[in-house]
Amino acid sequence: MADATGILVFGDAPEGQLASTAQELLSAGRSLADSLGQELTIALLGADVADAPQQAIAHGADKVLAVTNPTLAEYHPDHYVTAMQTVANESNPGIILIARNNEGRELAPRLAFRLGVGLAQDCLEVSVDASTGRLLANRPVYGGSAVAVVSCTQTPQIAALRPKTYEPLDADAARTGNVIAFPVDIDPSDAKTRVVDVVKEQAVGIKLEDARIVVSGGRGLGGPEPFSQLEELANLLGGAVGASRAAVDSGWVPANQQVGLTGKTITPDLYITVAISGASQHMAGCSGSKAIVAINRDADANIFKEARYGVVGDWEKVIPALMETVRELTQS
Repeated sequence: MADATGILVFGDAPEGQLASTAQELLSAGRSLADSLGQELTIALLGADVADAPQQAIAHGADKVLAVTNPTLAEYHPDHYVTAMQTVANESNPGIILIARNNEGRELAPRLAFRLGVGLAQDCLEVSVDASTGRLLANRPVYGGSAVAVVSCTQTPQIAALRPKTYEPLDADAARTGNVIAFPVDIDPSDAKTRVVDVVKEQAVGIKLEDARIVVSGGRGLGGPEPFSQLEELANLLGGAVGASRAAVDSGWVPANQQVGLTGKTITPDLYITVAISGASQHMAGCSGSKAIVAINRDADANIFKEARYGVVGDWEKVIPALMETVRELTQS
């Protein structure tokens, strides 16, 4: 696109509240906009975005496009990508940021295809090349064992950011910005797919990706029963339970508890791993943890290279002792 300028972020507003992923994208976008001296715009998609535009301005946006249409009330990839294409064509941004969550994994490549440009996928960090003003994106390669820096040669430059890699900016109620109504025309009959059924899973306790303390178990636990002890420990600490891919593939825990390259990315203050070897694919999802505590009977396990604290021993002895100590500390 000729004369493209500005940073455009795509976000959503479930129940009229700015999503956490949108706040993270605004943090990344604000950094890029300040580096380039350009405007940061967020397009909020939905049937009714309610108070989310003002929340977006408080979290760093200069301009908010309220992209509304009744067909956007529920997520549908065909309808959403049509709306996104319309916004991109009319706003002509130089850079587009999208969250690489469940929806973004299919929306980002579809949008890039429709715009005829490339895509920097699964990015951990974005910045600006001082010499060219082009976008630079850090993304994991070789199963997360290395990080490559890539750039886009076409405009708009599109990057899909992994959730939890940016901390949202503190909300500033004094910030001001422009909110622009941006209704879009979407013909429901143009959809190439249709939603047959929507099954919503009832969330219990703290969401894994939002927990400040996470206790995860791996293949070395030997079966699903030990996860009840991990849940007990997590409850004592006010945290959530995660798992390695091996535990999920074995059917011991649901897929929504998987941490790793093909699971969820978490950034807790404390991450306790139990019987997890520490393969690069798993570490790709938890490397942002502030402190990792590893419990493993194998002293040579890779997890000890990543952990701040390590316990070499049998989890069946270590976990009960740890829970007893936690109870003593919390009840004293």
